[in-house]
Amino acid sequence: MTTRIQKSFLSLTLVTALLLSLFSSMAAAATKDEQQAKAAPKSKIQSYVDEMQPGWNLGNTLDATGEDETSWGNPRVTQDLIKKIAAQGYKSIRIPVTWDTHMGAAPDYTLEKAYLDRVEEVVGWALDAKLYVMINVHHDSWLWVSHMEEKHDETLARYNAAWTQIADRFKDKSDKLMFESINEPRFTDGGSTDEAKMEQMLTELNNSFYQIVRKSGGKNDLRPLVLPSLESSPTQTRMDHLYKTITALNDPNIIATVHFYGFWPFSVNIAGYTTFEKDTKNDITQTFDNVYNTFVAKGIPVIVGEFGLLGFDKDTGVIEQGEKLKFFEYLTYYLKEKKMTSMLWDNGQHFNRKTYKWSDPELHNVLMSGLKERSSSTESDLVYLKKGAQIKDTKVKLNLNGNKLTTISANGKYLTKGKDYTLNGEELILKASQLKKLTASQKYGENAVLTLKFNKGVAWRLKVIVYDTAKLSDAKGTTESFAIPTTFNGNQLATMEAVYTAGGNAGPQDWTPFKEFGNTFSPSYNTKEIKLLPAFFKDVKDGEVILKFHFWNGDIITYKITKSGTNVVGKSS
Repeated sequence: MTTRIQKSFLSLTLVTALLLSLFSSMAAAATKDEQQAKAAPKSKIQSYVDEMQPGWNLGNTLDATGEDETSWGNPRVTQDLIKKIAAQGYKSIRIPVTWDTHMGAAPDYTLEKAYLDRVEEVVGWALDAKLYVMINVHHDSWLWVSHMEEKHDETLARYNAAWTQIADRFKDKSDKLMFESINEPRFTDGGSTDEAKMEQMLTELNNSFYQIVRKSGGKNDLRPLVLPSLESSPTQTRMDHLYKTITALNDPNIIATVHFYGFWPFSVNIAGYTTFEKDTKNDITQTFDNVYNTFVAKGIPVIVGEFGLLGFDKDTGVIEQGEKLKFFEYLTYYLKEKKMTSMLWDNGQHFNRKTYKWSDPELHNVLMSGLKERSSSTESDLVYLKKGAQIKDTKVKLNLNGNKLTTISANGKYLTKGKDYTLNGEELILKASQLKKLTASQKYGENAVLTLKFNKGVAWRLKVIVYDTAKLSDAKGTTESFAIPTTFNGNQLATMEAVYTAGGNAGPQDWTPFKEFGNTFSPSYNTKEIKLLPAFFKDVKDGEVILKFHFWNGDIITYKITKSGTNVVGKSS
């Protein structure tokens, strides 16, 4: 995905906290808190949130920080787009709004009438489409609200002025419109370092927002209001602070919100976390067990206002397709189990706003299916067969998730059980005779796709790939532009290690030899090269570095680069 803004609420501090929280709580994960076994109180506001499922974000549009909503590359919103989103099965829409460049000077901080009119127009289209709608104060959080500690009175006055005008403009709208006080509130961009002080400032903002809206007349006295934790983080301490704020207000129409972008190493593909393994799965269960126990079990409904993977900020291919689908299948299922409504973050990389087509229909289908039932998968969606080698029966481990395999097809033809494949519990064996037919062309890359269907959930695509060992060639370049000519021979790159020949990990995030996919290196299968990006060289010392390229078929290929100033020379092994 190409975007002008990254989802950066996961600061280094928060990442560290998440990692520590994950590994320190592993022992407690084996048993469920007694509260989880209790049904969540079915209040009116919980029913309201239930009816919002599923939700979608109109990202990088009205929240853009340029002159208008197109400044980050998306087209102007049309009523047709809103109708199409509703037709896709979405029940709610979050419309992030950045007000910064559309606010006048102190002391009135008047919002531009034309901009308010435009926001109201889009909100009206969404309500007409029978969607639940959420609007907020979005990137203002880091643009100017983050400076609240040093500019307290000015920031609070500006924030109050914004919400006074927003609340007044929308006070007579249907109660299917809700207000979110602020997106991912954080103060570190303004230089704040004291967590307690930051929590104090957020409480002040949330309370001020609440008082302004509730006193503004019209339907705002009962309008659902959405309050975030610090940075919209689901860490326990920050949720505890939000819980105290909400309970102190003692209002039945308040909703808590957090955001979720997964276990960080998997979410950006770093530190060797290329697959949806136990740490990534446990992060989901532990996080939302905590969210449930903190809020839902106590009668406070929760909206996961944004969810996705942080690697999507670089490209949706940063995470391998099958591993990506397994992550979202489990996440949507678990959120359903915990009675939370989720809103997909989409800044244009998922639903094309010109063609009205999904860039990844498989992902869309998994997200929708997860709201009803579990889907099945395989240990990997890739079956690699080496070119020219003897083809043997191939075992594939199934993740049935309680379902039953019903059919397997390829190229529109059904395979015959017993002849083309056998099934033993959760072990699928693809017969050599069938694999020979499917790979008769022996062309490099994907030769066939097996479609596995089950009695429940979506189908699973198993790709049969013919490969040979990839070949990397010598190269010369600079730290700003360096690419290794690569003949992939059907292979796909999973990750890369970088270490100095003298010892120690090379490049950024040097606590791990495995570098971040899409940020430090990126394969290009069309141009047949592996690019080492400027972000990688920024933290590489002069000298020799050994690179190890890990491919999905299991091959590991070594390559040596020598950096001298801005010059880089690469040698194949």
